[in-house]
Parts: sequence; C-alpha cells; structure tokens
Amino acid sequence: VQLQASGGGLAQAGGSLRLSCAASGRTISNYGVGWFRQAPGKEREFVAAITGRGKNSYYAHSVEGRITISRDNAKNTVYLQMNSLKPEDTAVYYCATDVKTSYSAEMTAADFGSWGQGTLVTVSS
Repeated sequence: VQLQASGGGLAQAGGSLRLSCAASGRTISNYGVGWFRQAPGKEREFVAAITGRGKNSYYAHSVEGRITISRDNAKNTVYLQMNSLKPEDTAVYYCATDVKTSYSAEMTAADFGSWGQGTLVTVSS
C-alpha cells in the first residue's frame, strides 16, 4: 500500500485545516489508519486513529475535542479535521496503516506497519 498525506499548509491560530490520507495499491477499507505528527527536534507522536470500518476512533489527549478523524472507504481516504489550531500543532503530519496491535489513545509509531510521506502544518500565532 502507498499512502499520500496532503492538505497541510500555513494557518493562523484558531483556524482550521483538513488533512487527507489517500491510499493506493490496495483498499484500506478493512484496515485501521492512524495519524501522527513530528515537530522539529521531537519524537513522532500519536494524534488519532480510526478502525477499519470507522466504527471506533481514538485520540491523543492533547488534541481531543479539536481534531476529528474520519474515513471515506469509497475513496480509500482517511481525513483529519483540525480545528482551533494552536502554534503547538505545528509539525509534519504522517498517516499510517497496517495496525499491529490493539487500538488505544496511546498508540505508538511501532504499532503501524506502513507509512506515507508527511505533510507540513504550520500554525502562526
């Protein structure tokens, strides 16, 4: 599977962005997908995950209430809607699939087997 993240850019604090993760090579409709982010000098951190059919979603405590993960299996795409953006949301955002373990709000990069290239989100104050 190939994953392509897009939708990043420059936003003002309090604004919104919607990121997309488009899959190709095979369907991801039965596969969970996660979003992670990595700020300069920091480790990659979990943001959100959604199960294969979208029944359940999981969020890092730092973004809960501001970010929503969703999926459109007909388009083989997963989205990350980010609202009330903060400067600390600035990072490169990555999507990943092929979950290796159970879902939780504390998932790690090692829990996912396939990764796409990231998309940069910059939030100005």
